[in-house]
Amino acid sequence: MRSKKDKPAFAMSKRRKTGITILCLLAAALLILLDHSFISKRWQPLPKSTEQIEAHDLEKYHDKTFAVVKVVDGDTIDIDIPDGSSARTRIRLLGIDAPETHSELYGAMYYAAQATEFVKSLSLAKDVTIYLDNPNPTRGKYGRLLAYVKLPDGRFLNEVLLIEGFVYADLRFEHSFFNRYKQLEASARSLNKGLWKEVTREQLPQWLQRMRPKLLKN
Repeated sequence: MRSKKDKPAFAMSKRRKTGITILCLLAAALLILLDHSFISKRWQPLPKSTEQIEAHDLEKYHDKTFAVVKVVDGDTIDIDIPDGSSARTRIRLLGIDAPETHSELYGAMYYAAQATEFVKSLSLAKDVTIYLDNPNPTRGKYGRLLAYVKLPDGRFLNEVLLIEGFVYADLRFEHSFFNRYKQLEASARSLNKGLWKEVTREQLPQWLQRMRPKLLKN
């Protein structure tokens, strides 16, 4: 019988073998995790360029019909198609500016409630057709889709709002119907339609007061 001194030098206890095996497995798992993380980062889709976003918007929305599911205010609506992480697409009516319903400085502006209700009566729960102003940008400052919205009766919501005096022609940004929208506003103003009947200079949007200081005498 061999004594303990006669055991080979390389002999290893069962506990030690188990410990080494566990360390090897942990090391392998760590390497796999690190490698997977690197690959994930490496193959993450790159952010889309402005050109890609606009091409995508044109394909997805232009000359297509959707239901209006919410009216935010006189120049903003939601349609029933997802947009990124949102279940709906928010549209800013192009070329017009409605009185704010929740102005940070002044609260609800003059004629804001009337403009919102008018848009609801024309578009809420109805199918509208979206037109983008290619080659102008398809998105605005806050990521909202900029569009002309065609109603079921063939009229454009943007224009109806101007004709009836519920909104202002937005002079801050160029678009394809810039001059036409200015004329529609001028016509509503001359006929004292909608807000133009009693609005005062102080009730106009600040940007409009700056750009057209002589718009109203009062």
